[in-house]
Amino acid sequence: MTRFRSALAPLAIALLGLTAAPQQALAAPPRPVPVVQEQRAAPAAASDCAPTVTGASTDARLTALFTNYGNDNSRLDDWTGADGTYSLKLPNGQELWVFSDTFLGRVNPDGTRPPVVEEGGSTVFLNNSFAVERDGRLSTIHAGTAAKPTAVMPPRDEDHWYWAGDATLAGGIVEVTYQEYERFGPGAWDWRWHRNVVARFAPGRLDRPISVHDLPSGQGVAWASGVLRDGGHTYVYGVEDLGSPKYMHVARVKGQSLLGRWEYLKADGTWSANQADSARVMDGVANEYSVSRVGSGYVLITHDTTEALSANIVAYSSCSPSGPFTGKQHVYTTPETSGNIFTYNAHAHPDVAGDGLVVSYNVNSFVNTDHYRDVSIYRPRFLDVTFG
Repeated sequence: MTRFRSALAPLAIALLGLTAAPQQALAAPPRPVPVVQEQRAAPAAASDCAPTVTGASTDARLTALFTNYGNDNSRLDDWTGADGTYSLKLPNGQELWVFSDTFLGRVNPDGTRPPVVEEGGSTVFLNNSFAVERDGRLSTIHAGTAAKPTAVMPPRDEDHWYWAGDATLAGGIVEVTYQEYERFGPGAWDWRWHRNVVARFAPGRLDRPISVHDLPSGQGVAWASGVLRDGGHTYVYGVEDLGSPKYMHVARVKGQSLLGRWEYLKADGTWSANQADSARVMDGVANEYSVSRVGSGYVLITHDTTEALSANIVAYSSCSPSGPFTGKQHVYTTPETSGNIFTYNAHAHPDVAGDGLVVSYNVNSFVNTDHYRDVSIYRPRFLDVTFG
């Protein structure tokens, strides 16, 4: 079982909800945490600030940007496909793209790629990477060397790896959240979530972190599916993944840095410094989702996990960054979903220019050789979502 196979297969199992998600392996037994009761009914004035989805269409600029860059062979240590797909505006105005599992290398003229190094080919597979968009052009950032690239967030050893979450900017320093996973046995499913961390990077030196710090990791909540700075706080959105269902949790930190004092949304709508009080706000969210300010309200974008392996991206609205999020609206049905191919983890990029709110989603296959026969499969797709 190669690192490539072991990294992609668990994701499919978690999305299908066929078993309890592996990140629960180190968590305490399921606890009787109440769902936030206010989720059951929207406030009377919610319609005054609840954005309504009016349309969704392909973002042609971003589609062309990543297609052309991924197919270009002027360098052979750069991006040809990935998932995760978070973004952050850097202090100099450039866009940082944050990826989890990433392919680097050559793309053949027929749209195929060589197998990964672990399977005797030349394609490099990393568990995380960056790309920077400068003046409409992308460049890949990895650690190591061009001849031997390594992840920007290095694992402690070969039995651990990091997948990226959302990112934020604090005092000019880039803070990227990561979830650490570990392998504990020889079996295909002998892996588990271990902890949440935040890595701090200097904007001018993104190939290695300045420092890495533990984030709250109790109660089986993986932070941060999404991050939103609003009203003097940085809101952090997490997921308690039981396979099916997946529950949304909300925390916040005063100011910009995730290293501040965390407090957690309780079932009664108040905040607590005790992470054991973190309430299940709602179910139906994916492992990656987003909350964004749109007009005078807030929009939660997610793949619909109330359906097994759904092709539907949906939106919920609120008058507050902490919810309640109500009024489920259909945003888009992903056309790629068919046969071996599935889509997942839609979320928004409010700082990225587009004809509306830019939303990305990931595409994958249950059959690993599909990633070799067609490089376009394992690349993000981009939408412009409009609201009335």
